[in-house]
Amino acid sequence: MNYLALVYYNEDIIRAMSQQEWDALNRECMACVEGLSASGHFVDGHALQTTETATTVRLRDGRLSTTDGPFAETKEQLAGFYLLQARDLNEAIQLVSKIPPLRFGSVEVRPVRELQPEGNITGAKSLAEN
Repeated sequence: MNYLALVYYNEDIIRAMSQQEWDALNRECMACVEGLSASGHFVDGHALQTTETATTVRLRDGRLSTTDGPFAETKEQLAGFYLLQARDLNEAIQLVSKIPPLRFGSVEVRPVRELQPEGNITGAKSLAEN
C-alpha cells in the first residue's frame, strides 16, 4: 500500500539556519531517500519552495479566485512530501521516523486512496459522510 508522508516544519527555524546547517540537512534528506529507495520503499517525493511562493486556488459558485500564500496561517508549513510503499501504517510510521526534518516539525502520514474505474467506485459514501 502507498502512504503519503507530508513533511511540515516551521519555516522560521529553517530560515535561522546557517548555510552550512541547511546544506547538512539537505544532505541528510538525500541520504534518507537513497536508503528508502534501496529498501524499495520510496516511490516519489519532492521538497517544496517556501510559502511565499504559494498560490491558493478556489472555485466557488463557478468563480475562480486565487490568493497569494498558503491556505491557512499555521505554525508549521508544508515543506515537501514522500510517497512511500509500506505493508501497513506501522511500517509507514517506522519509515517516516527516519525523515530528517521530522526533528524540526511533524510528518502527517496518510494512506493513498486508489480511485476505481467507473462502475467500480468504493468508499465514496464513507468519504462523503466524514
